[in-house]
Amino acid sequence: MDAKMHPDTCVIHGGHRRDASGSLVTPLWQTATFAFPDCQTGGARFAGEQTGPIYTRLGNPTTDELERRIALLEGAESAVAFGSGMAAVAATLLANLQAGDHLLAAVGLYGCSYSLVTEQLPRFGIEVSLVDFADLASVEAAIQPNTRLMLLETPVNPHLRVYPLDPIVALARRHELLTVVDNTFMTPLLQKPLSHGVDLVVHSATKYLNGHGDVIAGLVCGRDEMMQRLRGEIRKDFGAVLSPHDAWLILRGMKTLAVRMERHCTSALKVAKHLQHHPRVARVYYPGLEQDNLLGNQMAAGGAVLALELEADYHQALAFADRLQLFTLAVSLGDPESLVQHPASMTHSPYAPEVRQAAGISDSLIRLAIGLEHVDDLLADLDQALAAVATQVETQGAQR
Repeated sequence: MDAKMHPDTCVIHGGHRRDASGSLVTPLWQTATFAFPDCQTGGARFAGEQTGPIYTRLGNPTTDELERRIALLEGAESAVAFGSGMAAVAATLLANLQAGDHLLAAVGLYGCSYSLVTEQLPRFGIEVSLVDFADLASVEAAIQPNTRLMLLETPVNPHLRVYPLDPIVALARRHELLTVVDNTFMTPLLQKPLSHGVDLVVHSATKYLNGHGDVIAGLVCGRDEMMQRLRGEIRKDFGAVLSPHDAWLILRGMKTLAVRMERHCTSALKVAKHLQHHPRVARVYYPGLEQDNLLGNQMAAGGAVLALELEADYHQALAFADRLQLFTLAVSLGDPESLVQHPASMTHSPYAPEVRQAAGISDSLIRLAIGLEHVDDLLADLDQALAAVATQVETQGAQR
């Protein structure tokens, strides 16, 4: 039944196994360890000869259901949950790279992913090259004999550039490389990288999957043998486990994922179109506005995050963000509340200024995560903040 479910149904029922008590809602197994009826059972479970819970760092029935649900939604054989999105990214790389290997990572990665690959991995003897996956000739030229893996986001955070996955996967297969895609911005309802041949999909479940801004979590989806290593070795030994309570909150949040994403995306498109015509906005970045944007093929919609380049300097961009009233000044996305952040000084501040500029992250770039408020109120809030920026620019120009 699970494999045939529509995704809108799967977010509610996928992976659910009715408890013996008959509880409609997935029980919260809030326990660190599990008792064995006898030593023979305990030994058999540790030896892998018998299934059953042992210790929550190794697995928990509540977390197990979350893993089954995201695997079904992504079309994966299996999935593994982690204590954060960054734990999921780090575990995926550590499971598939070792000293002497080479990684190709996308230019413009989320700031902490960038720090991980440029500062932490080299400490363990792993080489890293940053490449623009929009230029596959340059990507292929960067492949070395020791290259093992490609890591990318699409859309890219924060300027929302999209990469066609089919040619990237074809290139990776020619060179026998693994591909890892961060699918946080899209969710499996809007994009399924595994269906395009990608090997591993990563999510920050903190965002849309939970949807309420009260959980930190990560998920990895892929082939069963790869997930077994992540679960039985990497997560077990490094300990980046997701608490069962947080898994329960994500399961609850996922039940409304389909209706939330519909509202998020509809409002984001309206906001993007509105901002396109404002004289203080130099450019709007949103996949739904581009002609060649993979909609209807790779992506079902443009998502709920957009960025705008202001006709303003660094300080005027900060003043714009501070002026907003309904948009909360905070990093993250996927919450009911609309959020605004300034990438150059916040999420992408780990980048050196010249690297940030090369990645298309200017001092006047603002990222908006569109929430669930009425879109007319969001537009009014943006208009009043832009009007204040226009007045500030005109005043400073007159003073000169």
